[in-house]
Amino acid sequence: MSTERIILGIDPGTTIMGFGLIKVVNKNMHFLQLNELQLSKYDDHYVKLKIIFERTIELIDTHHPDEIAIEAPFFGKNVQSMLKLGRAQGVAMAAGLSRQIPITEYEPKKIKMAITGNGNASKEQVAKMLQQLLGLKELPKNLDSTDGLAAAVCHFFNSGKTVVGKSYTGWDAFIKQNADRVK
Repeated sequence: MSTERIILGIDPGTTIMGFGLIKVVNKNMHFLQLNELQLSKYDDHYVKLKIIFERTIELIDTHHPDEIAIEAPFFGKNVQSMLKLGRAQGVAMAAGLSRQIPITEYEPKKIKMAITGNGNASKEQVAKMLQQLLGLKELPKNLDSTDGLAAAVCHFFNSGKTVVGKSYTGWDAFIKQNADRVK
């Protein structure tokens, strides 16, 4: 009996949102797509969030992923940048949750470790390893899309393990696991 599932990986951002899709047949992964959503041409932050939400819904409705893996915001020094990144991640998560798709969050270091074996690997090293693993003919100019693809591949590698990060199957699960954040 063949088992198939599709994993959508997202690297959230308010300038570029990268995403990648893989199909898992039995225990083998196959590359489907990687791309990026260019948001730098929009000045209004709220318009960017709306576009992230709509594009994520469009990806879900087109490819019917069974699971979503999303890169968690890294903790930087610029608080405003972190807030914007957190909002971008939040609307992408909300899109998945609105379609009842389980979401798992991965720290950037965990994704890099899963792909390259080095939690401090560069974007270029991650992209090159994905190129090898999935037989990609060429790499995109911007590596945000490979970061999204890396989240999906990281999720594939971590499937079946007990602890994979924060995972939500819907709003009820999110609220239950984050009761302290609900007012």
